[in-house]
Order: sequence, then C-alpha cells, then structure tokens
Amino acid sequence: MKIYGQHDVRTIQQLERCVAAEDGAEGVLCADGHVGYSMPIGGVVAYRDYVSPSGVGYDIACGNLAVQTNLMASDVQQESERLADEIQHRVSFGIGRKNNEPVDAPVLDRIQSAIPQQQALLQLAAQQLGTVGSGNHYIDVLEDEAGCIWVGVHFGSRGFGHKTATGFMNIAQGRKFDDGKGEGEMDAPPLLLNVHTPSGQDYIEAMTIAGEYAYAGREAVVRKVLEILGAEVVFSVHNHHNFTWKETHHGREVYVVRKGATPAFPDQWGFVGGSMGDISVVLRGVESEASKETLYSTVHGAGRVMSRTQAAGKQKWIRGEDGRKHPQRVGKGLVDFNTEKASLVARGIVLRGAGADEAPPVYRPLQSVLDAHVGTVEIIHTLRPRIVVMAGGDEFDPYKD
Repeated sequence: MKIYGQHDVRTIQQLERCVAAEDGAEGVLCADGHVGYSMPIGGVVAYRDYVSPSGVGYDIACGNLAVQTNLMASDVQQESERLADEIQHRVSFGIGRKNNEPVDAPVLDRIQSAIPQQQALLQLAAQQLGTVGSGNHYIDVLEDEAGCIWVGVHFGSRGFGHKTATGFMNIAQGRKFDDGKGEGEMDAPPLLLNVHTPSGQDYIEAMTIAGEYAYAGREAVVRKVLEILGAEVVFSVHNHHNFTWKETHHGREVYVVRKGATPAFPDQWGFVGGSMGDISVVLRGVESEASKETLYSTVHGAGRVMSRTQAAGKQKWIRGEDGRKHPQRVGKGLVDFNTEKASLVARGIVLRGAGADEAPPVYRPLQSVLDAHVGTVEIIHTLRPRIVVMAGGDEFDPYKD
C-alpha cells in the first residue's frame, strides 16, 4: 500500500480494510485523502475479481469538466457580478430543477434499456439532468496564467447515481435492490460484488450508464455557462474521480476503484479544483516509477481537513410552511463565513451561494497536496477563481457530495 501526504489513523485504516478484502489487492491513498464511507476519499484499490459499490460510493462518476474559452479576463471583469447572478438563476443547484430549461441527451435513451431498477429511475434522471446539486459541487469561472478564461464544473450523477449505488450496496449485503439504505457504518468493511456473477456484471453496466449520465450533465451545464458568457470552447478536459476502470497494472488485469482520485496515465489530462478561494489546476500524467506506484492516479481536489459539522456547527432540518426543509443551527461552528466572504471580495472573487462548510479553511491548500505527488503529474495551467457559484448553505439535498 502506497500513501502520499499526511493522514489520520482512521483514514489509513479504512484503506487497509479495503485492500485486505482480497488477497493480492493493491492500494494507494492520495494526498487529499480523508475519511469516507467504508473507503476513504482519495483512495485507490485494485481488485482482481471484485467491484466495490461502496468504494465507488453514492455519487457514481462524480467528476470535473474544464474548458478553456476564447475570452480573456478583461472581457468579463466588469460583468462578473451580473454573470454570477445569471449563472445562479439559469443553472439549478440543489434538488430538482428551478428553471424552465430541461435538458435532453442520448443517455436518457440508454437508461430505457438499462436494468429494470435503473429504468424505473428514468423520470428522476430526466428531471435532474443538467443540475449541479449542492455540497462541494460548483461552477467556477477561472483565469489562467495568460489571462484566459476557463469554465470548470464539479458534480456527478445526482439522484440517479445515488439510487443506483444504494441499490447495489443492498444487493452486496444480500438484500433486494430496494430493500435497505445502502451502506452501514462509516468504518464498515467494503461491500463487494464478484465480477464473475450476474450482480457484478449488472453493477458494471449500471455504473457505466451513470457515468454517461454524469458526463452529459456536466457538458450541459458548461454549454449553458458558455452561452451566458458568450464564449466558445478552445480546449477541454473531462474525467471522473468516483468510478471503477478495468486496467492492466504490473502485468495483470484488475478492476481499479478510484474514490475521489483522478486517473493520471501518461499524457492523460485532468482538471483538479481547489477550494473557492484557492487555485485549480489543469495537469497531465507522466510516466515514472512513482506513477506506476500510484496505479496512475492523482488527487481530485484539495481534501477536507474539517467536517461539515465542525465548520458550520451542528444543524437539524425543519420542514417549513413552504413545504421545504430549512436548516436550524443548534451549535456553533469553527468557521466565520462572513469573514471568509469578505476575504474573497477583497481578492476580487465573486461568490454566489455556499456556506461555512465549504469555506477555504475547511480544505487543505491545493498546492500542498500537489507537492506530495511530484514526479507523477505535470501542471500545465494554474487557474485562479473569478466567479464561484454553489448551492446555498441552506439548500437541502440528500444527494450532495
């Protein structure tokens, strides 16, 4: 097992349990790692005969898409406030769709020929296609070192993927697809499906369709933002970081589960976002012995150092007279979000939405985790945020993260 960066004992123990589930399995913990459900975020495990629904997690195919546009920072600088408002208004965050611009894509036809349990999710999938969700999911307008404007987004397969994952976690525990809530305790052993069984093959197919759905959603959101900006695409990079791939490593064919880890094979491009006040990067994998040890994987973000409850304080959700759930604080958090927002304003960063649980102090500095992976990737572009749009801190969304 190869470990990059500094981690607490619990995070390392989670990966150790996942690796111990199959003789000869290999594991990697990237420098942005932290505790997740069963398998840590930032974890990579290569199994010979298994796929792991708990390893991929609830947000199947969560990933990043970044596009370089034909605009320069000077083209949008005076319009940042208006553009941020329009992005927030025309793109839906949280549950469901809050605008009247539904999205169509071939993946919806694919769902109609999927396993019956996914077919039953078609209406939900159609309703949420092209919505961003909440939690750490975002739309960024960024500026690179040459002053070029980029659009970056981070989110996954929404409720469609969440319900797919829940169903297969139930199956992995001997239950029916709709019989149970999926995973158990945070530190439970990994849930596995043998790839040589019908349930294992069904999961691979269902995960693949969820991946196509996530790709279509991110592409739809970026198209909408480009329309708002009046921009065209010059270059793009797009990949998942919650997925399983069939790959060859050290001379054997394996199923590589990456949970919050980005594939980084030689010459493969990736986009890695930092916190709302930090840099993001466009990188490319390189060939090296160190790269082989990572199973050609790298970080997917900066990595949390503070839980949501620690950052924002304990809260409970109360259903209001409008029928929606609203947060009620029952404890004080460690982050003063008003201070953090003032700091962003002083640096020329326009923020819409978000809350204390996504503020910069909640995350490691992105450069620190990139430094731990020197020799496995090269940084091609360094991007700085100009506009950040997220769901509000009071947005209830069971599918976030």
